[in-house]
This record gives sequence, structure tokens and C-alpha cells, in this order.
Amino acid sequence: MVDQKTIKPTSNLNFSLMKRATMAAFLPNYHVRSVSLPTRSHPSTVKVEEQLNKFKACEGEDSSSSQAEKICRGLTGLVELYSSIEDLLNLPLTQQALAHHQKEKWVNELVDGSVRHLDLCSETRDTVLLMKESVSELQSAIRRSKGGEFKIEGDVAGYNSCRKKTKKESAKSISSLRQMENRLGASLILDLDQHLSAAVRDLREASLIIDSIFQQLLLFLSSPVMKPKPTKWPLVSKLVKKGVVMCEDQGKKMNELERVDVALSNLLVQNPGKDSEAEKIQSAQNRLEDLEKSIEGIENGLGGLFRRLIQTRVSLLNILSH
Repeated sequence: MVDQKTIKPTSNLNFSLMKRATMAAFLPNYHVRSVSLPTRSHPSTVKVEEQLNKFKACEGEDSSSSQAEKICRGLTGLVELYSSIEDLLNLPLTQQALAHHQKEKWVNELVDGSVRHLDLCSETRDTVLLMKESVSELQSAIRRSKGGEFKIEGDVAGYNSCRKKTKKESAKSISSLRQMENRLGASLILDLDQHLSAAVRDLREASLIIDSIFQQLLLFLSSPVMKPKPTKWPLVSKLVKKGVVMCEDQGKKMNELERVDVALSNLLVQNPGKDSEAEKIQSAQNRLEDLEKSIEGIENGLGGLFRRLIQTRVSLLNILSH
């Protein structure tokens, strides 16, 4: 079990993860430098750097992809990247070099970073599972409402409460990322051979990419909760009539969580003569199904990444224990 540290939440979500020019913040895209491969790089090093360059290529990905789809692709890419990093760490050349420098400050930074990313991944996965459970409960409540009097205000309130808790936990994790900012790559690396220098550089850049993708994920989970009061429902109805159509026509500007909020608000608004209750129920169900699929994709990606990060940490500790 990974030890978790209590971190105070922060309301400021707009911060830069990287202060150094060589490690510029790359949200919403991954600004990873294009790697110039040395003529005699080991195949394992080349493979890792190819994976890093794939994230560079993601900068020009289709803008029609939803926020959750981009996050899922990022998590899948991280699993592949850390699989290649594992091959790099298993090389005798890498192991001997790291063991030789194990008392260096930058080695401790790599080890500490590995456990911090494990903590972050574990905490975020718990938050996602909480959200998944809440979505499932709301779906069940809406299905039950089809057969009788329509009363799900309490269930929607419960879902909104979960959203607020999710936002709070995500803020804590973002605060953790902010603390990690000053630790990553803080020490200089001198007098290393070409292979080890490339390996350490790649490990640092992989850490940058993890930070970037997790910040995107946490900001997604921190989407503002649309929770209208009963006295505001007529106004919300107007916003729904204008806003939903506008957002649909413009494409993918609203993320999956926000679309559910709009559908639920429309569901609770008393709007005689407009959409029937059946249509509003169906719309809410469709949005919740989309959100459920997105959450499942994120959950699977986090699970795969967590296993890879554990293996990376075990490999580092094994190398340094000899």
C-alpha cells in the first residue's frame, strides 16, 4: 500500500507546473522536446525517446476529441511509455550506472518522484471510483422514475454532493502537483556518460508528461457544478434552451460532466409545453451513459498506469539496493 500524505486543498487551479524554460508548462498539450537520437543509442533508449516524441505529435490531434477521450489516450500512452522505461531500467548498463551514482541527489529525486506519482495515481483513482459509483446510483434512480411519479431531486442532490467532494479531492491532488514542481529536476547532472545521461533525461521528461496529463484529469474532475436552486429554475430553463443548442452546434466545448449537469438541470426545470418528461429523461440517461463510459476508460487507464509505476519503483529500488 502506498503511503499517502495529507495535503491542504487549494482553490487556485491555474498554476504552472514547470518554471524552467526547458520544462515549460504544456497544458492543454504536451510540449515535449523533439529528441535528436545519438548515433549509438541503445535500442531501449531509442524506444523510450520514440514514445516521448509521440506525445509531441499529440499537439496536433483532432480538436473534435472530447476532454475525456484525450485524457484516456494520454493515460494509454503513459502505460506504453513506462513499459519501454522498464526495458531501459532492466539493461545491465543502466543498472550499473545508476548503482554507481546512487548517492547523488538526482538519484534520490528519481526515487522520490516515483513514490509521489504512485500516491497521485492512487488518490486520483479513488476519486474516479467515487464518481463512478455516484453516476451508477443516479442512473438507477432515473430508470426507476420512468414507471411512476417523477421525483429524483434528492438523487440529483446526492450526485451534486459527490461532484463537490470530487472537486475538493482533486484540488488536494493539484496542490500535491504544485509541491512536486520544485523538486523535479532541481539538481544538476554532471559527468555522466552518454547512455546514463539520456536515461535520466528521459525519466525526467516522463515525469513532466505524467504531471501534465494528471493536471488535465484533475481539472476535468474539478469542473464547476451546475446546481440551480428551485427559484432559479426558470432562468436555468432559458439558459438550457439557448446554451444546449449552442454547445451542441459548436461541437465539443462542453466536457462530459458539464453535459450531464445541463441535462439534469433541464430535467428538473418545470417547463410545460416544451420537451416531454420522457424526452428529458432519455437525454439525461444518454449523457450519463457517455459520462460512465468516459469514467470507465479513465479508471482502466489509471489502473494500468498504477501497475507500471509500481514496477518502475521496484526496479529503481532493486538497482539501488545492490
